[in-house]
Amino acid sequence: MKENKKINPHPYIERYELERIFPEEFVPKINVFTFTKGDVLFAPGETLNDMYLLVEGKIKIFTLTPEGKSLINRFKRPLGVIGDVEYVKGSSVINSVEAVSDGVMIAASFEDLKDLERNHPPFIRFLLETVAHKFYSESQASSLHMLYPVEVRLASYFLSISSDGEGTLFHQEMRTANLTELAEWVGTSYRHLNRVLKKMVSDEIIERTNGSIKIKDLEKLRNLANGNIYE
Repeated sequence: MKENKKINPHPYIERYELERIFPEEFVPKINVFTFTKGDVLFAPGETLNDMYLLVEGKIKIFTLTPEGKSLINRFKRPLGVIGDVEYVKGSSVINSVEAVSDGVMIAASFEDLKDLERNHPPFIRFLLETVAHKFYSESQASSLHMLYPVEVRLASYFLSISSDGEGTLFHQEMRTANLTELAEWVGTSYRHLNRVLKKMVSDEIIERTNGSIKIKDLEKLRNLANGNIYE
């Protein structure tokens, strides 16, 4: 992720009606960062000095189990916030964050936000709402994740990694290594994943051609995803 001084944060402030949170005199302290698909944006144990708001693109938040397997916690779209818990608790990053698409974040330093917190109550309200929502939604996701059938988890995953987040056609390489990783993401075995994929093909939800996956029936996929448990 790179800072881009050529991008003005004002359009994003206006687009998402953030003027109540960040008054005009604070906007010059906001920086703009860009990232590309596949970038690892934050890693466990990393120390943050800024709070980030996702204003374009999509990111994936995941954790490692004690066995070293990766499990998805959540996908975030605008206005996903990164660094709010770290700001409040003074802690390091807990989960890994990876870019699912190209995107943009705006950010302000913890130091500047401390000053804003003392003088601008709407920011405190925003922070309380953000942290409360995050703990609620992520605790719900964690507790319910493994209760959903693999079919639901896999359909939700496919929807979440589609290029624009709306289920557009995408291609997922079907090499064995990638399927093993995909099985880890959704918390199942490689063998069971293959059975589920075959069932989705027979139900004409997806196609498997030339070593890739393509969404065939978006409506069926959405119904199977049960509203998308990852978002």
